[in-house]
Amino acid sequence: MQLAMFRRVAAGGAVAALTFAGVGAATMSPAYAASSKVSVVHGIPDTPVDVYVNGEKTLDNFKPGDVAGPLTLPEGEYDIALTKPGEAIDKAILKVDDAAVPGGANISLAAHLSADGKPLITPFVNDVSKVGAGKARLIVRHTAAAPAVDVRAGGKPVFENLTNPKEAKADVAAGTVKADVVLAGTDTVAIGPADLNLKEGTATIVYAIGSADGKNLDLVAQTIGGLHSAPGGVPSGTGGQAGTGVDTWWYVLAGAGVLLLVGGGARAATARAGRR
Repeated sequence: MQLAMFRRVAAGGAVAALTFAGVGAATMSPAYAASSKVSVVHGIPDTPVDVYVNGEKTLDNFKPGDVAGPLTLPEGEYDIALTKPGEAIDKAILKVDDAAVPGGANISLAAHLSADGKPLITPFVNDVSKVGAGKARLIVRHTAAAPAVDVRAGGKPVFENLTNPKEAKADVAAGTVKADVVLAGTDTVAIGPADLNLKEGTATIVYAIGSADGKNLDLVAQTIGGLHSAPGGVPSGTGGQAGTGVDTWWYVLAGAGVLLLVGGGARAATARAGRR
């Protein structure tokens, strides 16, 4: 794998990114409700989807490998369904009912495969505490249909025996590292190697996605900035990749009265996988 695998970040949206207008006021939280920063990640391979929120189709043909956000979202609960493009909601491949967006957190929602290959949505609470001078935070999340893995940097394991849907993290010296993913306890490379540019004052979140049996394992990266220890850091951070225009996209949506709704949060949403 090349560095390009870490560039599969799209500001235009992602599976489980639920952009829509016209949901009834009854589903909205009061204006004074606490809010969260929410980003979304599409990690289900070979599965572009249409997205339904509260029974209404809101996104068409969203692609695997996309990341979107963060958006500032009020607390609330929503029903979510993902279908194959053009199919009806009663043929959903994934449903989440009463999915919660809590207040006061920085969250990434990953639509991905379970260890046994079933689609699900997993919420992760991002660590956006400050990092020391000259440091960056590396977070690795196992969201692939694959056995336990070790994550290596420079050929040496830094995270060991990571299983789906667990994560591991460490604050490390900023700089570029060559990373790969191997089967736990072996030198058998499952993904990589690829260069990771760990910038000072950022958190780089790397998701292992795809299926070992399907031979489509891959990596998707998300970056959260503003974690410098120096005054002026912004703990809420930003999601996606620098230069994607996510912030501009958000302001345009906000000006148009469009809201991105997502399922998950501090409590894990219950996901039901349905197959045709």
